[in-house]
Amino acid sequence: MVVSEELKQYQAAASYKDYLALVESTDQRYELIDGEIHLLASPSYRHQVMVNEIGWHFNNYFRNKPCRSLAAPLDVHLHGSSTNFAEDPNVVQPDVLVICDQDKVRQDNKYHGTPTLIVEVLSPSTRGIDMIAKLGLYMKSGVREYWIIDLEERVIYQYHFTEKRELARLKTLRVEDTIVSAVFPELTVALSDLPWN
Repeated sequence: MVVSEELKQYQAAASYKDYLALVESTDQRYELIDGEIHLLASPSYRHQVMVNEIGWHFNNYFRNKPCRSLAAPLDVHLHGSSTNFAEDPNVVQPDVLVICDQDKVRQDNKYHGTPTLIVEVLSPSTRGIDMIAKLGLYMKSGVREYWIIDLEERVIYQYHFTEKRELARLKTLRVEDTIVSAVFPELTVALSDLPWN
């Protein structure tokens, strides 16, 4: 379900104020992407098993390092191609993320920074958002690397972005491959070790 369709009947784009009013009125989880509010459906068992496995690999790698690996739910406040959040507010809850700017965690425990690496595991309800809307948002917000895990096709799409916020490289990795992070070259995961079923 996409809440944005209902909101479009009344206004061209949802504001951050609209988003906050909705979030504060319910226990449901939402994201605000380019002026559209999206309801996050409850993830499947397979989805969560994969998220936990990636999280485990990331936690092991980043232990005692300056960057930190986290998993959803956590609101990530991005500002698209603008210089600040107020001009282009976006709030997402990536499945797994790596933050190296921990000073951007505010006193209210909200993160207003730019993750270095983001992983999204596709669900039927989020496929289009993760592969199109979030891809564009993450690139223009300054995220350096984005992995999209497709459980049905058993592949990982690995996007690497330049510091100028342009696509540097796209790799499609299959079960027989090993993914090597473009930003953290010692972070590797054999796809055969992941729980695809």
